[in-house]
Amino acid sequence: MVKDQKRCIAFGSRLKGIPEVLTVGVKPNFLDYTPCERELILGAEIILFPTLNYAQFLTTIGKKIFPSLETYLYADEKIKQTTLFYMLGIPHPRTRFYYHLHHQDILKDFSFPFIAKLARLSARGTGVFMIRNQGELDKYLEITNVAYIQEFLPHERDLRVILINFLPVLAYWRVRRSDNFRTNLSRGGVINFNDIPSEAIEMAVEYARKCNFNDVGIDLIHSRNKWYIIEVNMKYGRKGLKMKGLNLKEVIRKKLVSGELFDGK
Repeated sequence: MVKDQKRCIAFGSRLKGIPEVLTVGVKPNFLDYTPCERELILGAEIILFPTLNYAQFLTTIGKKIFPSLETYLYADEKIKQTTLFYMLGIPHPRTRFYYHLHHQDILKDFSFPFIAKLARLSARGTGVFMIRNQGELDKYLEITNVAYIQEFLPHERDLRVILINFLPVLAYWRVRRSDNFRTNLSRGGVINFNDIPSEAIEMAVEYARKCNFNDVGIDLIHSRNKWYIIEVNMKYGRKGLKMKGLNLKEVIRKKLVSGELFDGK
């Protein structure tokens, strides 16, 4: 259990203002911190929300951090996520990526329609395209040198499972609009909390543990009588949580105080 006299140190502001955590902010140079702050950081047993800038350094020097280094390294990195899923044997739609010299091979491997994404910066449905013909493919290839191509699996909804330290906090369906293939809430998708399948929750927990993602929203779809993980999101939104009356800062705080935030995998 975290005691007030041994407050945790946080870089990011996610828990700013709670008494158990001292938030020092994110400074580009470690020496920008005052000598007192540097002493606190290096002496801290636990570092919260270190940001990608510091997560790898703190891990290297043996500090316990939350979220994990992997959670940061694979955030908004679709190519890396796909490669990791395949290496770990995690069910994932058939996906390939093509660098500029190999764009001509796309139609050798995929038939219309298929999904094309920007390998980075495609959150909230932005940068995700349904490719139905050569013209749409040409337009997509004009905006990216690295083509991320994925088979289209027909589905009416996907399931988002939010996990903190590998434990499910909330799960909900995102149901797409009839005129949009994307289920993102920003694209008109609707949240539904009914009939959440327990086997999908169990899979999400298993996949999070395999990947060591401990602060994550995992998106799954059920298609062709099988569950697939589509992607993981480290910025998983708050709307579903708010609809259930959950305050994420308080959820994390309770897990921190109880010791649950750093229980073993």
